[in-house]
Amino acid sequence: MLTPHVVTATLARLATEAEPPGLLPAREQMALSLGWHIVLACFGVAFPAMIFVMHLRGIRRNDAVALGLAKRWAKVSAVLFAIGAVSGTVLSFEMGLLWPGLMGTYGDVLGLPFAFEGLAFFLEAIFLGIYLYGWGRMPAKRHVLMVLPMAITGIIGAYCVLAVNAWMNVPTGFRLVEGQVTDVEPWKVLFNRHAFLQFAHMWVGAYMLTGFSVAGVYAVGMLRGRRDAHHRLGFLVPFVFASVAAVTQPFVGHVLGFGLDERQPAKLAAFELAETTESPSPLRLGGILVDGEVKGSIDIPYLGSLIAMNSPDKPVPGLDTIPEEDHPPVNMTHLAFQTMVGIGTLLAAAVVLFWFQRRRGRDLLERRWFLRFVAAAGPLAVIALEAGWIATEVGRQPWIVYDVLRTTDAVGDYTASLWWLLGISTVVYTAMTIGAVVVLRSMARRWRAGDADLPSPYAPEVAAAPEVEA
Repeated sequence: MLTPHVVTATLARLATEAEPPGLLPAREQMALSLGWHIVLACFGVAFPAMIFVMHLRGIRRNDAVALGLAKRWAKVSAVLFAIGAVSGTVLSFEMGLLWPGLMGTYGDVLGLPFAFEGLAFFLEAIFLGIYLYGWGRMPAKRHVLMVLPMAITGIIGAYCVLAVNAWMNVPTGFRLVEGQVTDVEPWKVLFNRHAFLQFAHMWVGAYMLTGFSVAGVYAVGMLRGRRDAHHRLGFLVPFVFASVAAVTQPFVGHVLGFGLDERQPAKLAAFELAETTESPSPLRLGGILVDGEVKGSIDIPYLGSLIAMNSPDKPVPGLDTIPEEDHPPVNMTHLAFQTMVGIGTLLAAAVVLFWFQRRRGRDLLERRWFLRFVAAAGPLAVIALEAGWIATEVGRQPWIVYDVLRTTDAVGDYTASLWWLLGISTVVYTAMTIGAVVVLRSMARRWRAGDADLPSPYAPEVAAAPEVEA
């Protein structure tokens, strides 16, 4: 875990190295905005697919419970989408405000992915509105199809953003001549091999986070005695999505790591806490680097080489082979990476146990300990996702564009104003979080009280008929 001592020491190191002095507040501001927005982005990517499956089940099986769940989930999705639109807009401004050295120099390279992301966002909003107001006003089979553009545009938008981040890790599609960007090939930026792999990792992670979070809501309901068809179906559909994602994610992550020793050897060394090059390299569980010495780790021989290098004896490149000025914050990167992997392994083991027991005729939904675990699985998936992004972004330091542009050269010099911006953003994000919780809990209470159809703003007063016929 990221202990307060490790975080404080890392921030102190970053503050000491920060030139110009606006670097630390810029980093903190970006971490706050990205860390908050990424959770909502996961729902934008994964939730429409779950709504589609639930709605389709309701139509094909004439299942009023499934239709009711799809309708409720769509309204929850609208609330999350509205809040995500705010944080996403803030992020688009922050890229230029906080990192003028990046966007001023490489804006032509990154323009196409950002343009497509904006277009996808607006199309997703349009079809979300059509779907919300289409209940009882469109033929059922046509109405359910309105979810598909939502799902597709959510995926496209996420892919475009991940393509930019993949480019920052593996820059391509341009030449730098005397400090000027020339020969820009934007399609290479958008469709490079690393972008597909990084997106796949994030896409699967989005289904884990969303699936476990939604299933956890119904697990809490079952813990409180609500074991009707509504809660069991509301649990099962997102849990199926989460299960597939949880057992797939380790393989996707492993493939993504192929060649990391060549692309970013310092990041790999930090992941594995490899101070020196060892053959074969052990797998180090836990531990931190103190004065160039690894302390507190549990070393498992050979597994480091086997997992990181796909070889029983090929060594993981050590930090001693890399100039010290190119080292990332090792302890934060290592502990964040292991937090992600550890939680992911735990969640994968839990879903395997559930389905194995279900196949044997044992329903773990009757076990309170399992329901408690699923209730905690959503927050655990959020922690794993955040830890993964910390490992990726902190592990790339000191580069904002790897081996091309250092973070210190990309930041603007607005020190005092950036600290004010960080304070205001913290207040705003806190208020939006509280507001989202209040609104969603209010909606849940009204649904439990029997309000089958909460009114939507500006919607005409039309009685919604069950969608069971074309």
